[in-house]
Amino acid sequence: MKRAGILLSLLPVAAALAGEFHIERSVILTGRGKQFYTQSRAALIPGERPRVILTTQETDPTGAHGYKDMFVVETTDLGRTWSAPRAIPSLRRARMPEGHDFVIGDVCPQWHAATGVVLATGKTFGFRGGTTEDRGLERVSYSAYDPRADAWGPLRLVELPAADHEGRPFLEPNAGCHQRVDLPNGEILLPIRYRKDSGVRHYTTIVARCRFDGTILRYVEHGSEFLIPRDRGLYEPSVAAFGGRYFLTMRADHSAFVARGRDGLNYEPFREWRFDDGAVLGSHNTQQHWLARGTTLYLLYTRRGANNDHVMRHRAPLFIAEVDPERLVVRRATERIVFPEENADLGAGFAPLTISDREVWVVTSEIPTRGSRDYNRVLLARLLW
Repeated sequence: MKRAGILLSLLPVAAALAGEFHIERSVILTGRGKQFYTQSRAALIPGERPRVILTTQETDPTGAHGYKDMFVVETTDLGRTWSAPRAIPSLRRARMPEGHDFVIGDVCPQWHAATGVVLATGKTFGFRGGTTEDRGLERVSYSAYDPRADAWGPLRLVELPAADHEGRPFLEPNAGCHQRVDLPNGEILLPIRYRKDSGVRHYTTIVARCRFDGTILRYVEHGSEFLIPRDRGLYEPSVAAFGGRYFLTMRADHSAFVARGRDGLNYEPFREWRFDDGAVLGSHNTQQHWLARGTTLYLLYTRRGANNDHVMRHRAPLFIAEVDPERLVVRRATERIVFPEENADLGAGFAPLTISDREVWVVTSEIPTRGSRDYNRVLLARLLW
């Protein structure tokens, strides 16, 4: 095991209103040249000696979606040291008989307690001739890691019905860059986006109830179908369970939206994310994620208005703040910076991971401003109560 990366900051920062916590930041991994590591997210494998595995994707930064092979790093001492990255053989980018490259991407790993495996869900990327991205090849994809065998399964695709509630086809469905909820009975609430109309790229968001037996992930049903008929619609959804209800956040090109429901499938009408003073939150064209801790629900997000007009899509700093679950607004006074702005995009792939009642990790990957530097970092922030 190699030593963890350079410690960025160990200084306590101001207390949040819902409970005092401080943040420790460090570097897990560094990519260089045309081998950046992006879309990095972690899963906790519980046990007498807990393990954390982190999936990350080798990426050529010279292209928009230059995704290559999937890698994994791990720690058995809660982040003090990390292993060197190793490729996942079953998830390598592969040339298909039809002539296109196919690879899983935007991967979100999470421990599935009912089966004792890590279920990593995401999407597929297809590249015609190995170079030109073909969005028509996107599918809801997944792979399972069995810690007992220390082995990853193959890339698999979720089979969806022929049509949605409106009788429209599920075009280009995927489940990348999301958060799911595992129910006590082992069933899964999986957020998915898809297109209803081949003529426009307006994505619709749903949450699907699925069953997983440790190998195969099967769709059972879905509820609300949310769409905005502009830009790319509503996509990259994340769902959280909190206080007996479910909360859904969704990305849009021009803003971000939130909805609340009772059963995890069906939701009240969605609304635009705002601060509690009525101002629009300002998160746009990137994902948001939830952290449910005790009696407090938090949102992780990026936004406009933080002296960050020079950052692509205002994707840094990365913030955390409390959510008022009744008014469905962000409490401005609780806003904290998880990762500061350092001339790099932090919003393309990030995720929280609860380690214990007193410790939550947030992992993100940098995409430096073009030409600013020839390396990127996979970063870890520990939120410590």
